[in-house]
Amino acid sequence: MTSKVLEHKKLLRLKRKARVKAKAKGCEIKPRISVFRSNKYFYAQAIDDTKGHTIAAIDSRKEKLGNTKEDSHKLGEKFGKILNEHKIKEVIFDRNGYLYHGVVASFADGLRKNGIVL
Repeated sequence: MTSKVLEHKKLLRLKRKARVKAKAKGCEIKPRISVFRSNKYFYAQAIDDTKGHTIAAIDSRKEKLGNTKEDSHKLGEKFGKILNEHKIKEVIFDRNGYLYHGVVASFADGLRKNGIVL
């Protein structure tokens, strides 16, 4: 792809990201789960927007996992256990401008498997 096409795709993702983040505000009881997906790895964190603190975070690089649907599902299950330890049952899912499909949807399914309500 040319650089002009790549810049346009990046701009569209940033617009989607701003739209989603404007609607999703997390608090200590119901934090915002923000995800980031690179070509190799998948990252997620629970954020309390009122204080601006990260409550919990997980990434596939430290867990020795990749960026596939199966790996992100396992990562979602592990992150669900971490959230249960922090006594968090309900979250706001911020897909960070990515389409709710594939790896992002698989991560959300892994969270739901541990009783986390999105």
